Amino acid sequence: MVKQVIINLAKQELCVLDADELYFKCQASTAAKGPGNRINSFCTPLGKHIIRAKIGDGLPIGSVLKGRRATGKLCTKDSYLREPDKDWILTRILWLSGCQPGYNRLGEVDTMQRYIYIHGSPNEVDLTQPQSQGCVRVANDDVIKLFDLLPVATPVEIKK
Repeated sequence: MVKQVIINLAKQELCVLDADELYFKCQASTAAKGPGNRINSFCTPLGKHIIRAKIGDGLPIGSVLKGRRATGKLCTKDSYLREPDKDWILTRILWLSGCQPGYNRLGEVDTMQRYIYIHGSPNEVDLTQPQSQGCVRVANDDVIKLFDLLPVATPVEIKK
């Protein structure tokens, strides 16, 4: 069966459905500025997407990624506490691409060009609250599960 991902901004949760049955669920912190599809808005885009690319296969848990590349560094509690306001991208990236031209694809609303990901985050981050700069933050263990479970082209719907 084809799995699909539903991200619910109101509940700050991510659910994986398999044939309309709940298969996996986790906390997912979205944008502090709320929903929005425009470039440079720092909002989480709404609508239908797919996983366009998966980055970080085999990296150690807590690996810091920058520009979609592993830096060779790990995020520790100390490094997080030195930069608690940084939007840490850790462990794995599931890079999203919009499927709705003019809404979340192409032009001023292109999710992929905005570099919107589902990605791991420091253990100290409260995933029950919207705090990101547009991406969907999940726990490192959860992003590994999602990375291993979901192939490229998996449908992802982001809802208010």
